[in-house]
Amino acid sequence: DYHRRAEGKALIDYAFHLIISDPTEQVIGQELPALIHDGYTSFKIYMTYDDLKLNDREILEVFAVARREGALTMVHAENADCIGWLTERLEAAGRTAPRYHATSRPPVVEREATHRAIALAELVDVPILIVHVSGEEAAAQIQAARERGLPIHGETCPHYLFLTAEDLDLDGFEGAKHICSPPPRDAQNQEAVWRGLESGVFDIVSSDHAPFRYHDDKGKMIRGKGAPFAQVPNGIPGIETRLPLLFSEGVGKGRISLNRFVALTATNPARLFGLYPRKGTIAIGSDADLAIWDPERQVTITNDILHHNVDYTPYEGMKVQGWPETVLCRGTVVVEQGTVVGAEGGGRFLPCELPRPARPEDSLAIS
Repeated sequence: DYHRRAEGKALIDYAFHLIISDPTEQVIGQELPALIHDGYTSFKIYMTYDDLKLNDREILEVFAVARREGALTMVHAENADCIGWLTERLEAAGRTAPRYHATSRPPVVEREATHRAIALAELVDVPILIVHVSGEEAAAQIQAARERGLPIHGETCPHYLFLTAEDLDLDGFEGAKHICSPPPRDAQNQEAVWRGLESGVFDIVSSDHAPFRYHDDKGKMIRGKGAPFAQVPNGIPGIETRLPLLFSEGVGKGRISLNRFVALTATNPARLFGLYPRKGTIAIGSDADLAIWDPERQVTITNDILHHNVDYTPYEGMKVQGWPETVLCRGTVVVEQGTVVGAEGGGRFLPCELPRPARPEDSLAIS
């Protein structure tokens, strides 16, 4: 289905991650190894969401396949039981406005799940990527694991650098625009995430783009305007604003170097997901995927200048310095001076190699 959606439409090259939500014997023993062999070498598991969450035993089974086959597992780390317990009590007290989404998912539920995911990965001896880390407590778990020599990688997103829980408390139902999980935290946690980018705790800054429209009965208002926070789809748009935000506040403010910016957004993802050196570097034999950047251009982000098919941006009104002007995919110009000029269907599906951090070794502890 996703191949059909992309074929004939994509302007740039693309690959797919898998989501493992039902690790049956057939999935673990047959389907997943076959998909890895076909180039789907990274997959995501969830420790939260009722229709996606895995228990510890299921997580171990997935990790064991990843270890044996050399794939990379991404983990959304939040404790589902704690969230469910808190949500039930908030709803019973009538506290269902968007701002209570953050109350239902405090930092401790992310910290505990991150610690547990790392422990399970250590048991199986497999690298993992903890995704969309929101703040100080979970980041500290990753840092501690890395200091012990464990191959634990971290990813964060712009909403944990630029939004806070206060954005969930906008007038009326507007806070629903910012419901995502884990939720945005506070200024102290923002600073902790920036420090993690500087120190190397985080390998990647991703968008975690979730294009739920706001004024849409299939989007944020699927259960109606004013629905309880637990019934609002989780996720926010951000694919087009990720680089300008990170460049402006990261490179422009001296928080990270230009080389670190490139590593976080290009080189490290290519290495982790089995696309390097085809992608993620400028070198002979590599694809000429280039973004020509104007570091001086000042832009006020508004939804009407963006190309995503979403009716809002959480970064409305933010001013940034630095903006992409021209984009090339395999040497072909697809965006020129801010205008899309590439042909639909020019992008290709990329089967991924085994990720460099996850390639199997001869002496497997678990087979």
